[in-house]
Amino acid sequence: MAFDYDLFVIGGGSGGVRAARIAAADWGAKVGLAEESRMGGTCVIRGCVPKKLMVFASGFPAAFEDARGYGWDMGEARFDWTTFRTRLEAELDRLEAAYRRTLKNAGVTVHDARATLVDAHRVRLAGGEEFSAKHILIATGGRPFVPEFRGAELAVTSNEMFHLKQLPKRALVVGGGYIASEFACILNGLGVDVCQYYRGAQILRGFDDEARGHVATAMQADGINIHCGADVMRLERTAGGILAVATDGTEREFDLVMYATGRRPNTDGLGLDALGVDLGRQGQIVVDRFSQTAVPSIFAVGDVTGRINLTPVAIREGHAFADTVFGGKSTAFDHELVASAVFTRPEFGSVGLSEEAARDQEPIEVYGTAFRPMKTAFAGRPDRVMMKLIVSQATRKVLGCHIVAPEAGEMIQLAAIAIRMGATKEDFDRTCAVHPTMAEELVTMRKPIRSA
Repeated sequence: MAFDYDLFVIGGGSGGVRAARIAAADWGAKVGLAEESRMGGTCVIRGCVPKKLMVFASGFPAAFEDARGYGWDMGEARFDWTTFRTRLEAELDRLEAAYRRTLKNAGVTVHDARATLVDAHRVRLAGGEEFSAKHILIATGGRPFVPEFRGAELAVTSNEMFHLKQLPKRALVVGGGYIASEFACILNGLGVDVCQYYRGAQILRGFDDEARGHVATAMQADGINIHCGADVMRLERTAGGILAVATDGTEREFDLVMYATGRRPNTDGLGLDALGVDLGRQGQIVVDRFSQTAVPSIFAVGDVTGRINLTPVAIREGHAFADTVFGGKSTAFDHELVASAVFTRPEFGSVGLSEEAARDQEPIEVYGTAFRPMKTAFAGRPDRVMMKLIVSQATRKVLGCHIVAPEAGEMIQLAAIAIRMGATKEDFDRTCAVHPTMAEELVTMRKPIRSA
């Protein structure tokens, strides 16, 4: 049977674009790609990239304060949201255009339309046009949502945060994950009075307990009002803003309420059920280690699979798919030991097992340190850095590394290489320190602080 395309990709985010480009440019496949919204997906348009730019913007007040501690006469600093938002939107336009050029240069045919599946080898565009393909890749990502409750329509999600007409004076962030915690810090850094509600006992569930406690303490010291064990019962529009009535009995008025209590895979209405593609409880597409679904010609990568919802993971999954299907190189991305960074203030970098997960697995030693970093200590700020290594007693391998510090994301990337290679605690010890740096503490922790 002759097909219109060797591969048709549904979704123009990081995973779909990488798969399309590698299949076309590296392996000579004829590739079509459909994207119903903006090219670049969540990360480029409404996630990692604009969020990190907002993180940068929100960090300047602390930097200005430090500068004064170093003798600089800074004068009065004032933030203009409109100026920043205009530049941000221009940057997103530039990045989207770059993604489109990449696909064009690779020979990928782009269809700016929603696509759904007709059968195992056919897709239909929103305008009615149909195409056949030997292989179909679903890379439609995920989306934030607001749960159903009274007044839910008054809340926004992370998608809207990059396009606010003006900054609020008072904001409520609902959720305890990394997205909620990051936006709480961003808004706080931009001068907004911020409350954060989380129904659990501590924010950043799933990360190392000691590290997330350190982050929460620092956030509170910066003026973020964290309410754990609290959730919103209802929202009401008032003359002065939005009244949030919480489960802990508190009532408070805000100008903005942002929900970040989870994300859902974009699988609704794609036609997957009728084709026999298995879906999980949250609507995620079930795939094997090669990203193949129960229908042999249909694959899926990225957040839509619910494996690890990180952009670099989607990219590696997409690349592995293209190499496997079109390059004849059987490649499965290894989801173990994937490093991550939470861009709170301070940042939190993590790779491997938390202390809690490691001690449930085997006997361990914990090496840790906490100290005031030179830069902010000199400026008179009370910030504290925390670092810890989780070490197997039996093999001496470093099972996990957790860093709460400025630029922790940069440090954890390099630590992840060593841990991925199976480095032992003694390998860390034999590495000479770079002085004076914060990261040198990773190779100077000689004695365990506890065993478990």
